[in-house]
Amino acid sequence: MSNFETRLIELRQDLHRNPELGFQETRTKAIVADRMRALGIEVHEGAGVVGVLQSGGGNKAIGLRADMDALPITETSVHDYVSTAPGVMHACGHDGHTAMLLGAAERLSQDPAFDGTVVFLFQPNEEHGLGARAMIDEGVLEQFPVEEVYAIHNLPGAPTGQVSTRTGIICNSETLFEIDVQGQGGHASMPQTGVDAITVGAEIVLALQTVVARKLAPASGAVISVTEFLTDGQRNVLPGNATLKGDFRARSPEDRIAIERFMRQISEGVAAAHGIKASVTFDTQFVETINSEAPVEAVYRAAESAGCDLIRDRDPMSFSEDFAQFSAAVPGCFLLLGNGETGPNAQPLHASDYNFNDALLPIGTEFWVKLVQDRLPLQKDHHS
Repeated sequence: MSNFETRLIELRQDLHRNPELGFQETRTKAIVADRMRALGIEVHEGAGVVGVLQSGGGNKAIGLRADMDALPITETSVHDYVSTAPGVMHACGHDGHTAMLLGAAERLSQDPAFDGTVVFLFQPNEEHGLGARAMIDEGVLEQFPVEEVYAIHNLPGAPTGQVSTRTGIICNSETLFEIDVQGQGGHASMPQTGVDAITVGAEIVLALQTVVARKLAPASGAVISVTEFLTDGQRNVLPGNATLKGDFRARSPEDRIAIERFMRQISEGVAAAHGIKASVTFDTQFVETINSEAPVEAVYRAAESAGCDLIRDRDPMSFSEDFAQFSAAVPGCFLLLGNGETGPNAQPLHASDYNFNDALLPIGTEFWVKLVQDRLPLQKDHHS
């Protein structure tokens, strides 16, 4: 193993030991900024950390994004670099994403075999869908205008280093919902004197499943999940109020808007059938992540150039991704990188015993370098 790979692994495991939640990535941001400054890369700090590396006289600029935040999960791993922050863990591999992009920054700064500008975007708070918007609201895309933007996410269960992506929808949107049922409380022995909010709420939960099953196209990829059912009932008190919470995922803005309409109709309609009212509120935290054709084709070429196994036109992922804010503003590509098929590397994202595969660090770094060289090729008359 080379000294470069050893240092990358040490960096990743240090980040894993010291995870930080969204918008609290103080130590992580300092490490990212210090390492890029030590490489002679121009650094700008705000909500996230931005590095700017120019080479040659080319005018084109591309953005490469990595996420830095961890999750509020108690780690159950058995390796020797487990989290030292109680109840906080890198259970999604953002430690690895950050290390890979810093590895690429080092390689590209030491051997700038490209012509143009690379903008390294280290974003906070991806998990809650707030970090990309915070950077964009600060003006990151005006201050550092890029023509294309890219992001890697590891994929547990897929062969180590396998690249997969697609043109068009790659990740679903996520919309949180809250349904408030206003019934009439009463005595558990005399349900006829009130309107039991649990019964009405339960009807709504079941009826909501008809949205995907009967109101959308069979291959829509939409998912509706009620994840909380809260009431003010007691042992012998029928609840007068119930609150249902959850989220739904969609693969197009049209479906997202339609689902909201159907959910409101069903909730209000079921409540009306019982002579009471229900109100529904929605909060879209992640929009759909859309990949553009030219960046996807570039990813295909870079993957092959880096010697990666490549899956073209993969199925969309059902999870949501804050990178959507960047790729909605600038043509981009979000790609998956196989994290391994066995052990902790194959455990689901957000599992308490998941672990990023350190074997990916040199692979991801090499991929980033090949992508930069593809999008910002050296001019034929230029000799580096």
